[in-house]
Amino acid sequence: MTGKQKVENIQADEDDELDEWDQRIFSTGCAEEQLRMNDCYYDKKDWRLCRNEMEAFRQCWKRKGNEERTLSKDAAPEK
Repeated sequence: MTGKQKVENIQADEDDELDEWDQRIFSTGCAEEQLRMNDCYYDKKDWRLCRNEMEAFRQCWKRKGNEERTLSKDAAPEK
């Protein structure tokens, strides 16, 4: 099941209300990217192997204007 399918299943499930965590993730507009990132870590057990998924999440976060939500700063690029 793809991240998009998982997001759609969570949204379509009328029997379960979204918990606070899911509400926050969906409100960012980056739920699909977050699910892909978590699935990658679950499968590989090493964040270093999930750089593409983390970058996709980071780009979505910026694109959706979520930086103000966390007042986060970008880390310096690795050399």
